[in-house]
Amino acid sequence: MMGLYLVGDNMSKARSHHMAEAGDLVQLMRGIYVDADDDADATVRKHAVRIARYLYPNAYLSAVSAILLGPTSDGRLFLSGRRSQRTRIRSLEIIQNGAPQHPSLGTAVVDDGMGEFHVNVSSIRQRFLEAFRLRSEHAASIDETSRELIAARLIAEYGDAKGAADAIWALARENEWYREGEHSERFLLRRLTTAHVRNEATLDLIVAWHGAPIGNLIHDGFEWRWQPVGNGPAPVRQTTPGKLPPFIVSLLPEGWLEAVLHDRDERATLRSGKRYMSNITIVAKKSELAGLPLDVLLTRLDRYTRDGVFTGTYAGPERSVIDRSFERNLAHIYEHADTPRLSGIQIKAPMHLDANGVLSPSMDTPFTHILKPAGLGGFEALPLVEWMALALGRAAGFVVPATALIAMPDGMPPALLVERFDIRDSAADKRKFALEDFCSVLNLPTKAKYDGTMERVARAVRSLSTAPEQDVLVVLRRALFAWLTADGDMHLKNMSLLKTVEPGGRQFSTVRMAPLYDAVTTRVFPRLKLDRMALKLNGKDDQLRRVDFRALASTAGMRAGDVDAAIDDMVDRMKMATKEIALPTLPNYGSDGEALAARMLEICRKRVESFA
Repeated sequence: MMGLYLVGDNMSKARSHHMAEAGDLVQLMRGIYVDADDDADATVRKHAVRIARYLYPNAYLSAVSAILLGPTSDGRLFLSGRRSQRTRIRSLEIIQNGAPQHPSLGTAVVDDGMGEFHVNVSSIRQRFLEAFRLRSEHAASIDETSRELIAARLIAEYGDAKGAADAIWALARENEWYREGEHSERFLLRRLTTAHVRNEATLDLIVAWHGAPIGNLIHDGFEWRWQPVGNGPAPVRQTTPGKLPPFIVSLLPEGWLEAVLHDRDERATLRSGKRYMSNITIVAKKSELAGLPLDVLLTRLDRYTRDGVFTGTYAGPERSVIDRSFERNLAHIYEHADTPRLSGIQIKAPMHLDANGVLSPSMDTPFTHILKPAGLGGFEALPLVEWMALALGRAAGFVVPATALIAMPDGMPPALLVERFDIRDSAADKRKFALEDFCSVLNLPTKAKYDGTMERVARAVRSLSTAPEQDVLVVLRRALFAWLTADGDMHLKNMSLLKTVEPGGRQFSTVRMAPLYDAVTTRVFPRLKLDRMALKLNGKDDQLRRVDFRALASTAGMRAGDVDAAIDDMVDRMKMATKEIALPTLPNYGSDGEALAARMLEICRKRVESFA
C-alpha cells in the first residue's frame, strides 16, 4: 500500500520530522509526507480527495470532481470553498473557487485504500448550475456528455424537463445565479429553432508535443479554450478560463523577436509560426505535422568545440554593407512559418548543427542549438559575459548545457552558441521532454517575471519536484550563485522545471530543476551598474548575507546542515574558479569585451571574498 502521512491525522509532527531527517519520508508540503521509496505522483493522485479534505476541511468537491469523487485524468481536483485558490502538489492540482452563499450539498463516501471517509459534494442540482458558469474552469470540466447525463438524472427525479428546470431555478434564485439558471433551463427545455451560424474568426489550432497531438487551442472570437485529447501526461493546462494557457504564453516571442514579427495579438502570433520550444508544434491542420522536423540532437556541440571556441562552419546570417544589416538578415529567417519561435528579450536565433559541423538556421531542419549574437547599445559583449558566467556555473557544480563562442564574420563581436538540453539525444530515444519556466509554473503573466520571490519558487519546487530535497537545495544554490555573480536577471523565466515522460508513461516520471541557463553578470554593463537581484530573498534584493540564505532554507524546509555545507562548497568552488577561468582565445573580442570580462571576474571575486 502506498504511504501517505498527514501530520495530526495519521502521524505526529515530531515523528514526521524525525523520519524526514532520516530520509525515510519525503515532505511534499507542510504537514504532508510520503514514503521516500514510493511513487509520489501516484500517491497524491490516489489520495487526492483525502489530501484536499486535510488542507481545506471546509471546502467540498464540486464540478466534475463531484461526479468522479476524485481527480480528472490529468490530475485536477475541483473544490468550492471560502475563496478561490489553487494548490499544486506534484502531478495533482487542487483548484478551488468561491462557493455560493447557500450551497446545496450532499455527502459521498470515498475509499482510497486507507479506509472509508465521508466528504461533502455539490448536489445534482448545484453541479448542473456549476456547469453553466461563465469563464469558469469548474464549468469547463463538465463536458457535454456529463451535462446530458446530469440533465437526464434531474428529469428522472422531477418527472419531466419543466419540473427539473423549476427545481434548478429555486436553487439559482437562492444564490443569485440568474444567468446560470437561464442557461440551465434553456439546456433542459432546448429546441432546435435555427441553423448554427459559424463565426469565421474562430480558430481551432492543433497542439502537438513531440509530433503527437495533445489538444486543441480554440478561440471563438472572444476567448480561448483548451481542449485536451488523450489521457497521457501533457505540459499544457488552462488555469484561467478564457485565457491562453500559461505554458503556451511562456513559449511566445518577446522583445526583439516580438517587434520583428509585427503580430497584432496572440491569435496572429500563433497563426504566424508553427514550431516552439519544449517540442511543441501548433498547426491549423493535422496534415501539417508530418512535414515538420522533430527536434533531435544528433550532433553534439562538444564535437566541434576546442578550448571554448566553435570549430565548425558558421552558415548563418552575416553583416554586409551597413552595420545593422546583420539584425535584418537575422530577422529575415523568421519570415518562414517553419522557423521556431523563441521567447526572451535578447536577440537570438534557432540553429541546426549537422554531422559535418555546419551551423545553419533551423527552418526546415531540427532545432538543436540557440545562437545569441552580440547585443546593441552597450551590450555588445553580452555573449562573452554569459559564456564566462556559465563556465563559473559549471565550476560551481551546476549542470550546464554545452556552450561555445563563435568568431563571427565581417568583424562582428563573438556570438554564443548554446546546446538545447530539452530535446531527445538520438533517433532511438522515445522519451518526451517539456521545459516549463516559473512564470508558467506559478500561473503568472510574462510581464510579472520580476514580481516573485525565491521563497515562492522554493515552495513550488517542494510541491512539484520528484526529488524535492535535492531541488529545493538547487533553488538556494541558484540564488546564491546569482548573488555571487551579480546576476540581476535571474527572473522567473530564467528558471524552469524540466519534465520527462518515459516511453508509454501515463505521467511525468521526473520533474526536476532544469540546468543553469541565461546566467549573466548584469552589473558589468554601463546602464546596470547598480543592478539588484531580480527576485527578492528574505525580503531583500541587495546586501545579501549567509543569514538571508538560511532564512530561505528555513522557509523551504531544508536541513540546516545541508544548507551550510552547500554554501561552503559553492564559496570554495567559486574562489578557485574566479582565479582559473579566462576567456577563450578569439581573433576579435569586440571593443570592450576583454575589459568587461575582467571586470566581471573582479566583481565575482569581491563578492565571494566578502560573503559571510
